[in-house]
Amino acid sequence: MVWRNRFIDWFCRDKPEHLRRGELGERAAKRYLKKAGLKFLYANFRGDQGEIDLIFREGDVLVFVEVKTRSSETWARPASAVNPEKQRKIFATARDYLRLLDNRQIPIRYDIVEVLLENGQVSEIRHQPNAFAPARIRR
Repeated sequence: MVWRNRFIDWFCRDKPEHLRRGELGERAAKRYLKKAGLKFLYANFRGDQGEIDLIFREGDVLVFVEVKTRSSETWARPASAVNPEKQRKIFATARDYLRLLDNRQIPIRYDIVEVLLENGQVSEIRHQPNAFAPARIRR
């Protein structure tokens, strides 16, 4: 395990702080959702218009997860960064993912996970199921 931590430190040393923070948040969110019983499917799925941080399944429902990690809530909650423009990109990327599936009529939802850090460590995780939804998605 020590070699793994050293490798991660070495690999990440040149990454900007906000990217390292985001990766830490995504790993924490993934662990949290797995403990909550969701089945992990994919991380960092890239489509034509963006990326979906995490994709899970909960029962028959496909769950697209946007993770927002912050070290402070001084100005606003992390979820407030998932504005209508960001949502539009997530919807488009979800359509790209759905095109890869045999069953495109699977029920879907869009969640947000907020990860709060204190001194570089995860201090709180908040899961918001069905945080947002499109008026209509064409598949």
